[in-house]
Amino acid sequence: MAKVLIVNASARKERSLSRFMTNVFAETWKNKHPDDKISYREVGQAPVPHVTEAWIAGAFKPPALRTAEDLEALKVSDELVAELKETDVIVLGTPMYNWSVPSALKAYIDQVLRVNETVLISSDNPRNPYQGLLKDKKVYLLMARGNNGYDPGDFYEYMDFQTNYLKTVFRIMGIEDITDLAINGVGLVQESLDFATAKVAGLIRN
Repeated sequence: MAKVLIVNASARKERSLSRFMTNVFAETWKNKHPDDKISYREVGQAPVPHVTEAWIAGAFKPPALRTAEDLEALKVSDELVAELKETDVIVLGTPMYNWSVPSALKAYIDQVLRVNETVLISSDNPRNPYQGLLKDKKVYLLMARGNNGYDPGDFYEYMDFQTNYLKTVFRIMGIEDITDLAINGVGLVQESLDFATAKVAGLIRN
């Protein structure tokens, strides 16, 4: 039995195309893998806290030396990191905001991309100092964009600060098996929803 974690990052709820995509994914996955466990992490509607000075002090301190204040500052991060470690499949649904990711998603990433928990940093190889600690996991990036032209080779490709950034984040944490799907320039009309449904369902082949 695999554990699937769906992370939703849109500030919208009913009118969110990225949420629609993760819902389609969940339904399709459940039909193919009825015994798997699917859980959800809400980021867009219930933002996680930003990193603080107290967080930084605690995160870079050896665990045995952490004070009660350090542990409190890292409480949310510890929960989110543990959630990722226990997950086999991570599904991230996110819109593009101002050519990148929502600030709520960036706050989530700052909480989970954490030294000695999801990544090790070594000075021995300055060209590649990162060793990811999250192994044997699969990531699906389901991205919604309000305009066309962001795909590779398109006229706005240089303005896509979403796709490569998210791939880099997960690769630094040790996850190499990443599938991305972006739905560009479509709204919540039936034709667009049918198109998105077919694309998302097509990702799940077994």
